[in-house]
Amino acid sequence: MSEFIKNNKIKISVILVIICMYLFIPSIKVNVNQAVFILSNVNVDMAREYILSFGIWAPIVSFLLMILQSIAAPLPAFIITFANAGLFGWIKGAILSWSSAMAGAALCFYIARFLGRSAVEKLTSKTALKSVDEFFEKYGKYAILIARLLPFISFDIVSYAAGLTSMSFGSFFIATGLGQLPATIIYSYIGGMLTGTAKTFVFGLLCLFSLSILIALIKKVWDDKKDKEGKNN
Repeated sequence: MSEFIKNNKIKISVILVIICMYLFIPSIKVNVNQAVFILSNVNVDMAREYILSFGIWAPIVSFLLMILQSIAAPLPAFIITFANAGLFGWIKGAILSWSSAMAGAALCFYIARFLGRSAVEKLTSKTALKSVDEFFEKYGKYAILIARLLPFISFDIVSYAAGLTSMSFGSFFIATGLGQLPATIIYSYIGGMLTGTAKTFVFGLLCLFSLSILIALIKKVWDDKKDKEGKNN
């Protein structure tokens, strides 16, 4: 642990500063709680209006919102992605959503690695973390890719779980970036065209699309396992 702290002083300091700002600055705490309320309502229009209310600071607020939802798992990230597409256009919205989600995932990873399992269980839940542990055991190196492709799996909890493993940050970061890119592009493109309740319908379609991806990935894992067994025999 001492060696880890020595090599990651800056990252650890940033995490501690963020935590202290929330705990000891009332205005930040109020805004964070308001943002959590909006995201927990799973209302795209409400999220869009909230972000837009900050004027020229809207992109920065959106970036911080994505990081917030990452830490406060399992708030839905797709709400912010849809809102970004409606506010900034699907291309710029996708770039903003992807980069902020990457920052959030990295923060979750290092929070888990520095603070340990007990802290992660308080930020998520013991049951949720246990289910993700089983997910890692089942899918191994494919877990990160599968989790980011599927909207009904909390990737934020997966990010925490990854930080508790021996996985290197580089491997985690690359898998995260590749895994979340297709979903971010699709959500942003659809989100830029639709508003209101139509997005709920589209989200259902995207779930079916993601399920088909999961089936393909599971088949890949199964084929790899059979090939390995064949070589061992």
